[in-house]
Amino acid sequence: MASPVVSPAWLEEHLDDPGLRVVEISNINEPTAYCDGHVPGAAWLFWKTACWHESDREFVSPEALARLFGKLGIGPDTTVVLYGEPVQYGTYAYWAFTMAGHKNLKVLDGGRRKWLAEKRPLSRTVPSFRPVEYPVPTPDASMRVGRDEVKAHLGHSHRLILDVRSPEEYAGKRVAEYTSAFDHGAERTGRIPGARHFYFREVLNDDDSFKSPDAIRKALAAYGIAPETFDDVVCYCRLSHRATLAWVALAGLLGYGNIKIYDGSWTEWGSIVGFPIEK
Repeated sequence: MASPVVSPAWLEEHLDDPGLRVVEISNINEPTAYCDGHVPGAAWLFWKTACWHESDREFVSPEALARLFGKLGIGPDTTVVLYGEPVQYGTYAYWAFTMAGHKNLKVLDGGRRKWLAEKRPLSRTVPSFRPVEYPVPTPDASMRVGRDEVKAHLGHSHRLILDVRSPEEYAGKRVAEYTSAFDHGAERTGRIPGARHFYFREVLNDDDSFKSPDAIRKALAAYGIAPETFDDVVCYCRLSHRATLAWVALAGLLGYGNIKIYDGSWTEWGSIVGFPIEK
């Protein structure tokens, strides 16, 4: 299986390819950083607008994806390279768009941060795109599980639940990561019963690029985690953004076919009356 991750050097070399479209996925609803300079030719999207239904918090549907991509001049055969600001928003969009059915998706290694650090070319020109017809694709939600399915399989030996939040969140000392300016996002602290800890930063280098497959395997071994010994592995964090980094690393780079994400993550689980927690 080809890696879903492309390097900044590869993307710079292929910026003029007619069958390629670059999209910046931002965590704020204003293109401030994008307007200061972006990957040449890149479109800009706010993560919630791109990935969620506007009111129901459902993920982008195949119909909505077809409309969105068609407006950006993206056809079903276009290679779409996503990069995050910060990095996990690129992998989150990659996950959501994969579920909605686009087949040719890539993630820029290190996101915007690494592109800037390597002094790659930037543009302040906002590109315009000629709309194209995009037939509604076939969705694939095989990499997603919901709260009831997670609860129904608690304690089952065939499943590994992987909590990729910070140690403080896993231990029930905080709701949000310690680097956040806030500490909210669920009504309770704690973790899903039986969850093992694997901090998401273990799959990343300091510049937010992914570690090598060998380094990720060593990190898993250091935590005593062997994904191949389970029928499936369910990753979660606070809102599933960081979980998508683990999913790309384990499924995309290491090739495990049993990696899934609980998309409601701790924001949902920690707020549901009657759902068990552990500290």
